Amino acid sequence: MRRLLALFLLLVAQGTAWAADELVLKDTGGREHVLSELKGKFVVVNFWATWCPPCLEEIPELIRFHDTHKDKDAVVWGVNHEKADPAKLARFIDEQMISYPVLPLPPARPTPFGPIRGLPTTVLVAPDGTVARTHLGAITHDTLERYMREWCATPAGKESKACR
Repeated sequence: MRRLLALFLLLVAQGTAWAADELVLKDTGGREHVLSELKGKFVVVNFWATWCPPCLEEIPELIRFHDTHKDKDAVVWGVNHEKADPAKLARFIDEQMISYPVLPLPPARPTPFGPIRGLPTTVLVAPDGTVARTHLGAITHDTLERYMREWCATPAGKESKACR
């Protein structure tokens, strides 16, 4: 209860719905993913839905980015932001050969990044846990690479091991 109260006070002070580093979601297999455990890496949090054409177009780009970076400096989280049947979602993931974790988060549940105004929306969380960039619309591997380079050029980025 004390932790919940402290979190509430922090959120009121920050004016956000959640603290980003408190984001905990379960993937379609029931495995828990905790954003704060990934400090030191970039985390691409991609909000998408199976019915969204631009979301489907970016999946190969996100797979390429995740597979290129997952063992080094960045990972992708695909946050399925719709009310989806778990079995259908699991089939979709298999059909699309998605290699990154897919984490269901129904639209009624708040996000630590504020309201999602459209799909797809991608939030690049920097290695220090701050939001480096928010991108509305389909994203590419090259754009994610550029966003990482831009953050690495900041004073915080120059101190980060992920940028070396």
